[in-house]
Amino acid sequence: MNSSPNSFTQQLQTAWASQGSMLCIGFDPDPKRLPASLQGKSEGIFAFCREIADATADLACAFKPQFAYFASQGAEAQLEKLIGYLKIQYPHIPVILDSKRGDIGSTAEHYASEAFERYGADAVTVNPYMGFDSIEPYLRHTGKGVIILCRTSNPGGSDLQFLSLAPSGEPLYLHVAKLAAQKWNSSGQISLVVGATFPEEIAKVRAAVGNMPLLIPGIGAQGGDIDATVKAGSIANKPGTGMMINSSRAILYASSGADFAEAARKVAQSTRDALRNAAAK
Repeated sequence: MNSSPNSFTQQLQTAWASQGSMLCIGFDPDPKRLPASLQGKSEGIFAFCREIADATADLACAFKPQFAYFASQGAEAQLEKLIGYLKIQYPHIPVILDSKRGDIGSTAEHYASEAFERYGADAVTVNPYMGFDSIEPYLRHTGKGVIILCRTSNPGGSDLQFLSLAPSGEPLYLHVAKLAAQKWNSSGQISLVVGATFPEEIAKVRAAVGNMPLLIPGIGAQGGDIDATVKAGSIANKPGTGMMINSSRAILYASSGADFAEAARKVAQSTRDALRNAAAK
C-alpha cells in the first residue's frame, strides 16, 4: 500500500486503528423517508446526512454517500456541501463517493475530476467491465482510492460475475480481483467491492488479493451475516482491519421521528460492536 499520509489506503489504516471500527456508514437519502421536519426543506437532504454523520462519526472508519440519491433530486450542491462538511469536521474519516462510474478516455477523465476535484472525495467506486481503460484515468489522481466492483451483493450479479473463463474455469469476478491486485494497481490505491451476501466469494477474493482493502456492502437491510463476513474477509494477524463493511438504510432509517439521529447512533453502535466481536473470535 502507498505509505503517503494523505493517501486513501493510509487514511484507512489510520481510521481502523484510531476508530476501532470497520463500519462504513452509507448515505442513501431517500426524500420519502426523511423525517417530517426535513421533508420539503431546501437543504433537507444535507441536514439529514449531517445529523447522521455527527451522531455516528466516532463509530465509523469511512463515510459513503451514494451519488444517485443526490443527483435524482437535483441535490448535487447538497452533496458537495456534505462532503465539504465531512472533510472539515472529520478529516480522519475517508469519504467514498459511490457512483459506480464505468467509461473510457476523456469521459472517464471527467468522471474522475468530478469525484476528486468537484466533490473532493477520497475514493470513488468504478465499474471495470470496459477494462483498464475505464480505470486508468482515476489512478492519475495521486493518493486517491479507486474501488472496483468485483463480486457485488445483488442476486443478479451472478449473471456475469460468476461466469467461468476458459480454459481455467476461473470465475470472472476472481479474474477481476487478480487483475486489480496485480496488473492494474500501479498507484497502490485500488480496493474492491465484494458483497457480504457471498462470504465464500469474499474468502476467495481475500486469498487472491492479500491485504487489499475490501468495501463490503450487504449487511443490515440486505441481510448479510456479520460473523461470516468478518471471518471471510479478515487479514491474517490483523484483526479489525482490511474491510469497510457498509450499512446504509438500517442506520439512516432507524427512526422516522425527531429522534432519527439518536436512533441511527444506536444501530451504528450495535453494528460496530458486532463487527468488533466477530473480529475478536
